[in-house]
Amino acid sequence: MVRAAAQLIRRKGVAGTGMREIVAEADAPRGSLQHYFPAGKEELVGEALAWMGGVAARRVRRHVARLESGPPSRLLSAIVEDWCRDLTTEQFAVGCPLVAAAADVSATSDGLREVICQAFASWQEPLGVGLAALGVDPARAEPLAVVVISCLEGAIILARVQRDLAPLEALNAELGPILDAAVTR
Repeated sequence: MVRAAAQLIRRKGVAGTGMREIVAEADAPRGSLQHYFPAGKEELVGEALAWMGGVAARRVRRHVARLESGPPSRLLSAIVEDWCRDLTTEQFAVGCPLVAAAADVSATSDGLREVICQAFASWQEPLGVGLAALGVDPARAEPLAVVVISCLEGAIILARVQRDLAPLEALNAELGPILDAAVTR
């Protein structure tokens, strides 16, 4: 159900995703919602968003482990390639569930806003560590991780509405050299 909720939020946002739809997507018995998520939709959405933050963090860690060395622009390229593949495969119908949820609930649910904040932090941390491992000045690695995520999220949104990978390609082409210029060793 957590995975189903995350996938539906990627497509429809929190407001557009119903509990019955989540149960149907997960092919789960209806009573399982109350059993596993007694606090209701907010609890399930929180679990789905935390899970997706973990997915993003694991993706970054896998890319860093594969790179071992090289310019940090290669890490950015690998992340951008993931999103290009996701958007193309899903015909631009999916985006980042963290952004979708932030747009829907950050002003109305402090609990979910905090989950979203933690999910972004769980993604930002391995990205900063990875940039530092690839030679970026450690004092700049974490702020640059924030910049990468911020730019990436904007490019994903633009790519979805334009139904075109050009914003992600521009991000890769323009931000990659900035990351490489931050290398100090």
